[in-house]
Amino acid sequence: MYGEIMLFTGNANPPLAKRISDRLGLPMGLAQVGRFADGETRVEIGQNVRGRDVYLIQPTCAPANDNLMELLIMTEACKRSSAGRITAVMPYFGYARQDRKAAPRAPITAKLVAELLEAAGVDRVLTLDLHAGQIQGFFRVPVDNLYARPLLYQYIKETLLTKDTVIVSPDAGGVERARALAKFLKTGLAIVDKRRSKPNEAEVMHIIGEVAGKRVILVDDMIDTAGTLTKGGAALKAAGASEVFAVATHAVFSEKAMPRIEESVFDTVVVTDTIPLSARAVESGMITSISVAPLFAEAIRSIHFNDSISRLFLTEGI
Repeated sequence: MYGEIMLFTGNANPPLAKRISDRLGLPMGLAQVGRFADGETRVEIGQNVRGRDVYLIQPTCAPANDNLMELLIMTEACKRSSAGRITAVMPYFGYARQDRKAAPRAPITAKLVAELLEAAGVDRVLTLDLHAGQIQGFFRVPVDNLYARPLLYQYIKETLLTKDTVIVSPDAGGVERARALAKFLKTGLAIVDKRRSKPNEAEVMHIIGEVAGKRVILVDDMIDTAGTLTKGGAALKAAGASEVFAVATHAVFSEKAMPRIEESVFDTVVVTDTIPLSARAVESGMITSISVAPLFAEAIRSIHFNDSISRLFLTEGI
């Protein structure tokens, strides 16, 4: 057994790290993470980590390069200080969308990030809703990929579920995710099918499934520019949906996202706190955030005591 649990965080999402530490009943470790005058990342671990079970809580969201470097340098600092085990807790795994060679001379950056983390000294990775499950195979160290499904299921069941609710996938790639949630909630399932009849022509959206007069909930793993999501919502409204909601794990929310969401047909967009929301997102009133802290706190406790974390997955019946 490793020594006591120690938690550290960088500048990516301190509020989430604090929520996790509060759930565990543990203080955050002392770490100074800043910049030298020339912009290089500067890290100082302010307490003894020798033999300890260290968890570095750091999503690699925007600014992705800065946050990734903070994680790598924190890992290096703990490794050189003889930490017993170092777990990178990455609520959002950046660069995950480049997970295959999709074009000639294209990189596979998800693999590169895995190699960088291992080279820095990470012994284990704990993450949530990887964009592609095969990324776990890019590592030679154990990877625990949690799912936000139990949290989203509970929220939808308690807040949004009605007898005429339909779960919708915004594209063909998300059908498995939407189908699993629809099974648990015992709702209907629909799919937004996007097609271009000719190059440079606008997308035509077909709705597969019955949505007229229904409360529909679009389910996705992340919202980046919100283009696909808002177009899908508009297509569902045009097909007769009475109410349109969106639920996603990672609120990437790049520059165009909030204007599109504010002008969209959505009643509410529900996301988790893996990535901190901008002030505009908070003030808009359209975004509801639910915390993943209970999920990560229980996973950290289970890893430390060598317990199974499979009970944290909502998989029965899938």
